[in-house]
Amino acid sequence: MTADLAAWSDFNVAIVGAAAALAGLVIVAASVNIREVIQATTVTARLGAGIVALVVALSIAAIGLIPDLDTGAYGVIILTLTLIAAVFQAHAARVIVRTPPPGDDTPPMVTKAVVGFVPIAAYAVAGFALLVGHPAGLYASAAAALLTIASALLVSWIALVEVLR
Repeated sequence: MTADLAAWSDFNVAIVGAAAALAGLVIVAASVNIREVIQATTVTARLGAGIVALVVALSIAAIGLIPDLDTGAYGVIILTLTLIAAVFQAHAARVIVRTPPPGDDTPPMVTKAVVGFVPIAAYAVAGFALLVGHPAGLYASAAAALLTIASALLVSWIALVEVLR
């Protein structure tokens, strides 16, 4: 059983557009309160990781549009880009855990730090599945793209609200 990457072209086109638009909106929204954003290290780290995750989702979807791309190669590309996103998310997680807001222990800082890893984990599953030739990798990649958008929206909202506290 092989994965038919071409069958996912409409989905990938939609993800490219959505991720690009959302990344741009997050950057513009952050620029409105840029002084406060820069002063809050947790906000800066969260927004950075969120924007990188969106760019990774955009890149994975765009690369999925390359004609005749081998799904094994696509899996390697997904894993490589996932590693990049994981580096940024790991930095954000360290900053979040090391810099808890005064009097804020709900939800626990670890939970706040881990939420950004959910789409990364989904992309890792997708990459490994495609690398071994399992067609479920394309479904996992689709789920990861949607989780990335949801996660980026959540993190962006939290970051932009926290900066005004």
